[in-house]
Amino acid sequence: MKLMYTLPERDEAAFVAASDKSERRMYCLPYDIEGTEFVKGYMMFTDRYLYKILDGKVLEKYDFAHMSEFATDIMYGSVSFYCKIDGNSVILCRFISGWNLPRYAVAVSGCELIAARARRESASLGEPLTSAEPERYCPKCGRPYMLHTQICPFCQNKRDIYKKLWGMLRGMRLMMLFPLFATVLAVIFRFIVPAVQKIAIDEYITNNNIDINTEGVLFHFLLIVLALVTLDFCHRALNVAQSRISAISGNKFTRLVRTLLFEKIQTLSMNSIQTKTTGDLIGRINNDVSVVQTFVTGQLPTLFGQLFSFVLALLLLLYLSPIMCLFIFIPLPFAVFFIVKFWDVMRRRNVHAWLLNHRVNRYLQDVLNGVRVVKSYGNEAAAVGKFEALSADASDQDESNARLFDTVFPILGFFLRLGSYFILLYGNLMLFGGAMDVGTLNQFNSYANIIYEPLLQITTIPRNISNFITSLSKIFEILEETPEVADIDLPVDIRIEGDVEIKNITFGYDTYNPVLKNVSLSVKQGEMVGIVGHSGCGKTTLINLIMRLYDVSEGAIEIDNVNIKDISQNALRSQIGVVLQETHLFSGSIRDNIRYSKPGASNDEVIAAARAANAHDFIVSLPEGYNTMVGEKGYSLSGGERQRVAIARALIHNPRILILDEATAALDTETEKLIQDAINRLTVGRTTFAIAHRLSTLRNADKLLVLDHGVVVEFGTHAELLAKRGYYYKLVMAQQRAALREAQ
Repeated sequence: MKLMYTLPERDEAAFVAASDKSERRMYCLPYDIEGTEFVKGYMMFTDRYLYKILDGKVLEKYDFAHMSEFATDIMYGSVSFYCKIDGNSVILCRFISGWNLPRYAVAVSGCELIAARARRESASLGEPLTSAEPERYCPKCGRPYMLHTQICPFCQNKRDIYKKLWGMLRGMRLMMLFPLFATVLAVIFRFIVPAVQKIAIDEYITNNNIDINTEGVLFHFLLIVLALVTLDFCHRALNVAQSRISAISGNKFTRLVRTLLFEKIQTLSMNSIQTKTTGDLIGRINNDVSVVQTFVTGQLPTLFGQLFSFVLALLLLLYLSPIMCLFIFIPLPFAVFFIVKFWDVMRRRNVHAWLLNHRVNRYLQDVLNGVRVVKSYGNEAAAVGKFEALSADASDQDESNARLFDTVFPILGFFLRLGSYFILLYGNLMLFGGAMDVGTLNQFNSYANIIYEPLLQITTIPRNISNFITSLSKIFEILEETPEVADIDLPVDIRIEGDVEIKNITFGYDTYNPVLKNVSLSVKQGEMVGIVGHSGCGKTTLINLIMRLYDVSEGAIEIDNVNIKDISQNALRSQIGVVLQETHLFSGSIRDNIRYSKPGASNDEVIAAARAANAHDFIVSLPEGYNTMVGEKGYSLSGGERQRVAIARALIHNPRILILDEATAALDTETEKLIQDAINRLTVGRTTFAIAHRLSTLRNADKLLVLDHGVVVEFGTHAELLAKRGYYYKLVMAQQRAALREAQ
């Protein structure tokens, strides 16, 4: 991330005049709001002073020796960078949020070090703090990159997209290129036909001097007819071969790209996946891949054949009659100029249509997933109305695009074909004057018709390419996304024993807004640690970091003295069991869901896990027992039944580390007791991290970690924390008072 911007000439001169040559430049960051106006100013940080520079003037000069407590305050659309000067809060500058917020987050930490040294609280300053976080915005146009990539959809070089596609086709290139070779041969056969027809017309059909009874004449004429039939047969045979190979290669290509996309999605972090909707991802895997496949295996060979036939026909027409050839190309420069000017309009319209159609897919996926909520609030009519409105927007845009293209390009095609009328007039004049024979005119007209095909296709080629580029860009947006959580080059696979060491970790979903701050924790094998605190204090974030769904910003998490970043993700998560409050069951049978964490488990193992989870009795009471289909997300089962199936799934997995996130929340007392008994069996001999809504369920935990706003405020046993009468004691008392009120 860039933290040292270059000052404009006037601002540089003002800074040099106001500063001491001995000062060391640390950071230079832009700001863009001054009062109520947008400006282009800079904050220059040195090892002694902070300068605010605008329009060739130093507006402010602050001494770091009097400054402390630097911070950024996110407001409505803007951010304030401020600190305390001699104990008073002062806004140093303001800027639009987004572009520069991560930069100032680094500067905040850097300024604390500079100010500490200026106050002589630190002996040395060292090198300025830096950030390895990549840039989020395109330096050319200022628009944001595609998430977790360095791809700007507006500045992206289209040639790079083609190169990436060519690299993706490795191992399939010969099969994908065969339709192009077949197209070339088919074009050659097509061009031979008019030449053979010319011979038949001039030598036999219009030749009044030839006698059909002359020896060999009929035989030679029949040979010509046979040649025409053979050429037509070969042309059609090549088309059949091309179609069949295209179908095979297209299916292989579709399977390859869809597999690559799905595989890449599995490697992305939770943070990345949660920024995309399920409908959007499904649309890219299905719709966008189909668009690309159709272009590569269908439209591209046609385009290549038309280009080849255009060049070949042009050469032959120039040979036959340069003047008549000129008639064809008179309107061509105007058509090309119009298409080039119209290209941006087409691209913007196609991108807009893509966004509207994907918005429909996203809404459809949301409603179908939340159909229970829709029906619970009686919002079926509203849902239909919104879906109809979204569909209408997408349909209107598609219709508008179609109207524009289907109106403009046929008119353009008419002007392109004007030359054919001049050819007809000029050619017949030459024929009547004896300057050209019938066969030659027929041959010229045949080649002219061939050359008009690619010329007329000029009107559709930009539309097809635009759709292709749009969809391919969306595919590469996923494929080129850099996973935030990735294995090192040579990760280790260890058998986890269960010792967990959390060392001074800091983490924020946004680097400038940490959720956990300097958290440390040591857990021995087999211990159970309860994590408590108000909502939003970072409990779930902590267990997500232990599972390495995210990587810590600072500090380290070690399991058995090995940093989890050095352990392969598969080895780590295959030895961790998770039971969440919102249990997700896959569509399928109860047996399949229990086996999900151990696909090769026998029926005896499935039953044993279900018994240990107190799930066997309710399962066998169902009409189809373990073969009962649970429906989408398991909604055919009650919440307690789903939870017990999830516990059985964790038990059969036999994890070394167990994660329980509100596993008994929102359940009735009887069901909670069944699940708590199952959890007690599940935690025996396993290192366990448990988050519970009811603090009473954690009184048997070996240790309790109490978080408040991402900071560890207390750590100890249930009895120790109660005796301290601190933060945990207040939480317990508050819950007890709430329980008494409910009982009354």
